[in-house]
Amino acid sequence: MVELGDEKVIYAFSADAEPAMTVPSGTTVRVRTKDCFGNQVQSADDELDEIDWDRINPATGPIFVEGAQPGGALKVTIEAIELDAQTASCTGKDEGVCGDRLDAWSTKICAIEDDHLVWDDGLSIPLAPMIGVIGVAPAGAPVNCGTPGSHGGNMDNTAIGAGATLYFPVAVPGALFGLGDMHAVMGDGEVSVSGAEVAGWATVTLTAMPDLAVPNPLIETDTHFGIIVSGDSLDAAADAAVHQMVDVLHEGTGRGADELVMLLSLTADVQVCQMVDPQKTVRFMVPKYVLEGIGFTLPA
Repeated sequence: MVELGDEKVIYAFSADAEPAMTVPSGTTVRVRTKDCFGNQVQSADDELDEIDWDRINPATGPIFVEGAQPGGALKVTIEAIELDAQTASCTGKDEGVCGDRLDAWSTKICAIEDDHLVWDDGLSIPLAPMIGVIGVAPAGAPVNCGTPGSHGGNMDNTAIGAGATLYFPVAVPGALFGLGDMHAVMGDGEVSVSGAEVAGWATVTLTAMPDLAVPNPLIETDTHFGIIVSGDSLDAAADAAVHQMVDVLHEGTGRGADELVMLLSLTADVQVCQMVDPQKTVRFMVPKYVLEGIGFTLPA
């Protein structure tokens, strides 16, 4: 295993970014990440109006993975997530779902103790560590790390935790992988515009899969297989996710669209990842027992 510190970060996923590290396919990398504020918010006295907003949502990297080729996929297995001991959360005027009700920024700093986030003397929340920004470089114009898309990016998907495996469509040689914006805990939707933002370490295994073509990031957990899609609205993202999953399952099994659509209507779930970024993100998750029953084989 090799390590990559947070000295080299990107603020946009870009085909022109200079790699921070080059690794052979199959390498496990322990990556140090800053929080979404670039570690600029350390106390409730740190005014969000005064931080450098050009340093928001940094992703550590990028990492050039040998063998990753355009038209193929990059397999990313999340082996572990280690969190620092303090989180920051925020909301503010015109931010998030309820920004119309707010007049100014608010910030809350919380400690992590005994696998819980301490909200106050009366409430502690069980941790559910996840990675908010994770992805590869797009082929065209750079995409800032605060925006999700088919390359990944700021998907804020609570399923992206330790044990999950993702498959990203590769658009440039080496994939140029990066990650950041970890959360100690976050609800689906991320309605305030933040989770419990935290710095830490993520350990990932990066494997080039040049023969696997995927339309959008795919995700596999212990119990489910799904697709992650971002769009101009939640409706648009959900519609595309369902259509693309039908395509994936049809190509993998040969079963007709009518049968697959009925089956998915009985067993699969459209779940909101985030609804506060420039593009909204959903995941469409299918139980693995369903895939086994119809003879669909997951990517190796």
